[in-house]
Amino acid sequence: MTAEIYLNGKYIGEAEDPITFIEQFKSERRKGSISFNCNVGYDEKADTILLNSNEGRAVRPLIVVKDGIPMLTDNHLKQLEKGELNWNDLVKQGIIEFLDAAEEENALVAFTEKELRTEHTHLEISPMDMLGLCASLVPFANHSPTPRVNMGSKNQKQALGFYAANYLVRMDMDVNLLHSPQTPIVRTMMHDIYGDQNHPSGQNIIVAVMSYDGYNMEDAIVINKSSVDRGLARSTYYRPSVAEELRYSGGLVDEIGVPDKEVKGYKSEKDYRLLENDGIIYPEAKISEGDVIIGKTSPPRFLSSLDEYNLAAATRRESSVAVSHGEKGIVDFVLITENEEGNKLVQARIRDQRIPEIGDKFTSRHGQKGVIGLLVPQTDMPFSASGITPDLIFSPHGIPSRMTISHMIELIGGKVGALAGRYIDGTIFHSEKEADLRKELLSLGFRENGVETLYNGRTGETYKAKIFIGNMYYLKLKHMVANKLHARARGPIQLLTRQPTEGRAKEGGLRLGEMEKDTFVAHGASLLLKERFDSDNTRVPVCEKCGLIAIYDSHKNRSYCPICGDNVEISNIEMSYAFKLILDEFKSLCVYPKLGLANKY
Repeated sequence: MTAEIYLNGKYIGEAEDPITFIEQFKSERRKGSISFNCNVGYDEKADTILLNSNEGRAVRPLIVVKDGIPMLTDNHLKQLEKGELNWNDLVKQGIIEFLDAAEEENALVAFTEKELRTEHTHLEISPMDMLGLCASLVPFANHSPTPRVNMGSKNQKQALGFYAANYLVRMDMDVNLLHSPQTPIVRTMMHDIYGDQNHPSGQNIIVAVMSYDGYNMEDAIVINKSSVDRGLARSTYYRPSVAEELRYSGGLVDEIGVPDKEVKGYKSEKDYRLLENDGIIYPEAKISEGDVIIGKTSPPRFLSSLDEYNLAAATRRESSVAVSHGEKGIVDFVLITENEEGNKLVQARIRDQRIPEIGDKFTSRHGQKGVIGLLVPQTDMPFSASGITPDLIFSPHGIPSRMTISHMIELIGGKVGALAGRYIDGTIFHSEKEADLRKELLSLGFRENGVETLYNGRTGETYKAKIFIGNMYYLKLKHMVANKLHARARGPIQLLTRQPTEGRAKEGGLRLGEMEKDTFVAHGASLLLKERFDSDNTRVPVCEKCGLIAIYDSHKNRSYCPICGDNVEISNIEMSYAFKLILDEFKSLCVYPKLGLANKY
């Protein structure tokens, strides 16, 4: 029976014997006469052969297996070590081939060499191949559920570290730099491959698994304040401010400089106090909300007649760059250059030191994230018989439901590594065995199960339970309270709805929705809702006859209905401006929004 052949979804011919065709295709590809980027899949039900060489396919390399014996021999490995062979040579010789999802359907891949049987077609180069870069940095990942490994890999992307060695001469948007990053004691093969020592993103700290007065419930963590005082998890936040001299029609341009008092929208002398003669702030200036960083004036927005071109200098408007709402810092670096059009461009980088505080987010590499619930002085922290106090107290409730056993093994591994003075290999499926780590810990003079007797820092009494304690690599995440703290009383409103603006950057309000309303009602504080839900409270004249919104003429101080005219009763009704807006939108759809007014009494 003939099988249809499709190349990238396009019909190109038929094959009388599909199995022979596919085997011949694969052998030609392994010889190098067909590109290694072309894959073949066979759909038995539809009896079609699918050839794929599209861009953007996910392909992965595997070792070819013939009759249960891998093509990659010890001789090849020796040649690779000597440098006589490289990766491309192995691909050209057909020892390693790339499979996509369609071809993998018809392949049987062995996980390890021990599992090989005659029916296997391929062998994994390393089981670590199934993971991406960040997931392969999670140690002992095969001891945790998949969602937690996923979460751990995502958290590592948000961690603060040493992101680039030339950070001082870069103008990056919103970056953080950890002051004393360390490379992990418990590491995987991938740490060495991708060069973790060049840009580490965490610190090795001592973690105890116990409860502390309930301040670490719901995934929160308790941190040793003295560790923070000594520099634990300190970071710097960098943010640039940019101003450029733009050119407008009619030969008008922006000007960077200290604005004159005649300029429209002039702030106050206090706001411009930090500017030098060229209108740019000086480095190391301490700035806070409202201070101008780069002084700039622009031509007026709307020029109606040619006469106004002459007055352009006098009627310029203020368009300086100032520190936005709720921010502060120190000017770190000022750069004066020009943009693509050759106009003047000024960039000022602001830095702000961030010391860990209550609400800052931390995580281990196993998806066990939490925020600081309490900072405790070292004198009040629990201590071990050898006088060690933990830097961080982790809640024991985070383990049973999450089942992150890798988190617990890392504590033991980190303890062994710190005491023995060596790195611990935690590569997925190839890690050091837990039993071996326990034996080594025992030989170093500690209990093999990782627990120790701890003493209460405040009373000196022994805790009745043995506490699990060890070394661990912890990461500080970019989600910090200082970037999120936000409150407002009065402030700007939107033009359309007259409700408060949205978002911290725009000095926005905190929205109360249906669910928040329910919490007030449940608390018996339902009268608060009157106050909470009138951010856009407005008084609207309504015609009592036709029920439409009337018009108030402020010049003549009279109200009239657009339909019924003057001789009609008009009442001022209190309503939400958003409601008035929807009535107007109904009118635009030719729907008659008639308001029936009933007497209050």
